[in-house]
Amino acid sequence: MSPALLFPLGLLALAALAIPLVIHISRRTETRTVAFAALAWLEERPKPRRRLRLDELWLLAARVLMLTLLALLLAQPVLWGSVDRRAVVAIAPGVDPGSVQIDPQARRVWLAPGFPEVGQGPAPGPDGELISLLRQLDTELPEAAPLRVVIPGVIDDADAQRPVLSRDVEWIPVNASEPAITLPAAEPPRLTVRFDAEGEAAVRYIRAAATAWVDGDQEPFIDVAAVDRPLPRDAQAIVWLATATPPQTFIDRVRAGAVILTTGDLRLPVDGDYHPVWTDGTGAVVASGGWLGRGRVVALTTSLTPETLPQLLEPELPDQLWSLLAPPPEPARVMAADHPPQTGVAPYDQPPLDLRLWLALLIALVFAAERWLATRRIRGLAP
Repeated sequence: MSPALLFPLGLLALAALAIPLVIHISRRTETRTVAFAALAWLEERPKPRRRLRLDELWLLAARVLMLTLLALLLAQPVLWGSVDRRAVVAIAPGVDPGSVQIDPQARRVWLAPGFPEVGQGPAPGPDGELISLLRQLDTELPEAAPLRVVIPGVIDDADAQRPVLSRDVEWIPVNASEPAITLPAAEPPRLTVRFDAEGEAAVRYIRAAATAWVDGDQEPFIDVAAVDRPLPRDAQAIVWLATATPPQTFIDRVRAGAVILTTGDLRLPVDGDYHPVWTDGTGAVVASGGWLGRGRVVALTTSLTPETLPQLLEPELPDQLWSLLAPPPEPARVMAADHPPQTGVAPYDQPPLDLRLWLALLIALVFAAERWLATRRIRGLAP
């Protein structure tokens, strides 16, 4: 641990130490002259030289100490390296703390907002933010503090990738035999295709992709028409195969939450910038996307022809087109054993211990002592 001052210029207030010194020098304890008759006949001798003498030394010391502490308080003293380096065991709400063997010297906390100590109050309820709280706990712990996490067998708020922390974590899933819920298969998007004379040839590629999304005996969910056909009320996945800008009704539908796919040089205005959403094996951008209100705009960089877009002839085209028009939701429920944290984040600097509160308490005690010394009955006539 090492002390430091965040505002060293506050020590300039030490110049105020001259105030009690001046007061005590100028207002020493008064003396009273008593006249004796017999002393009048004594021969006068040279008076001894007067020496500087300070009265009420304890009172002076209290006042000097109080001013010194006030100057130190203004300098904002802190203590670096005073954090607790004990091992920490973070227990997720809903997990029995006695289900695992824990070092009795370790600090046990709930993986809940505020990280309350286990056993200091009622157990908090689950809030569905375990991964976010784990990242926060990692930032608040010193680099040398080991961390163990007791987690349920199934995590309901998992991210798309494993959490990245600044330390190795001992990951302890409990009740791991709980089966994960199997989500129902997502339905393919219902396409609304609008084309002009130049884009009519590309309709067959879109139709072939929509046909691959359903079983062989089902009709694909696709509505194909020329650009002058009105937009259906329930259109959510629009494919615009035309060089002209879509009508305002199409733009309004996208702002309300639909997605539109454009081709060629057509770029609709979006909120912000376009970002790559599909790249080929060489890293070249095939399609870019951006947000427009609550909806999305996906723009292919070329027209839908095999010469300009070789991916049209690849078997992965239906899946790629599906992911562009209806991206799958990020996974949220995973087995804890398959989602342990990984390292890769630099350790976080821990804040120093602020000593101003303790200094304020000490100043209050010294002030009380100074007032007692200044007002006690046995004092003389000094200040």
